[in-house]
Amino acid sequence: MSKLTVPVRPQDHLIGPTNAPVTLVEYGDFECPYCGQAHYILQEILEKMGSELLFVFRHFPLTQVHPHAEAAALAAEAAGVQGRFWEMHDALFENQRALEDLEILDYADSFDLDLGQFEEDMRKARHLPRIKEDFMSGVRSGVNGTPTFFINGVRHDGSYDFPVLTRALRDAAMARAP
Repeated sequence: MSKLTVPVRPQDHLIGPTNAPVTLVEYGDFECPYCGQAHYILQEILEKMGSELLFVFRHFPLTQVHPHAEAAALAAEAAGVQGRFWEMHDALFENQRALEDLEILDYADSFDLDLGQFEEDMRKARHLPRIKEDFMSGVRSGVNGTPTFFINGVRHDGSYDFPVLTRALRDAAMARAP
């Protein structure tokens, strides 16, 4: 049973209360079709579980297989420093077949980002160390593909379809109940 080696930190990308009974960490790749499928399932789970769940996204771009994955991760980080990580995260997953530089720039423009800053961050790969840090934390935790999920620090090796993942999250919440 693999465990998360780097605990959730304030600098992680988080949705939900930090004191939620369940924490779900995803190691994902914006160009991975399976991550794209999981994205919609996760949105539904987040809506359903509300304050019971803290969701964390960490980058795990599989650059050997997905040529746009690293640039997409850089775009998410560049948007993130301008307070729009989750908007870019969603746009990238919802437009996985449109991850060319100009398309990514269009997404950035639609979020009213400072495009000069965004383009400079992208050109200089300014946030690559952050992405590599996420990636290496995944490697140390036994991640070898995407998406990989950890529930309360333990790798979830079951399916990530809605009923199975929801049941695993609810079981984890019940295990934490006093």
